[in-house]
Amino acid sequence: MQNTCLECNEKLIGRIDKKFCNDACRNTYNNRLNKDSRNLIRNVNNRLRKNYRILEDLNPNQKTKVSRSRLVEKGFDFNYLTTVYTTKAGKTYYFVYNQGYLPLEDDYFALVKREN
Repeated sequence: MQNTCLECNEKLIGRIDKKFCNDACRNTYNNRLNKDSRNLIRNVNNRLRKNYRILEDLNPNQKTKVSRSRLVEKGFDFNYLTTVYTTKAGKTYYFVYNQGYLPLEDDYFALVKREN
């Protein structure tokens, strides 16, 4: 039977299933427990957000053509995307949320925006 706080080991008063003495101990315990996975998630989300902003910036009219060098120059990372969509015709679009690109010939890409 648990009768001390999981974080600070203070004696618990109150409900029988209580695990922490206060919100600060609960937050500290869970933050420490999730530290490694949170860093990974934060880094991936930051990368996706940057890619999204680059696509959005280069594609103001919802459909345009851009070179690979232009994307790389802006800092686009082709390893981070959210969805891969293959059409019936066999073309593969890569999306970062609703902003996408289709590889074309000669290191060019068609940028598109998918409507909800």
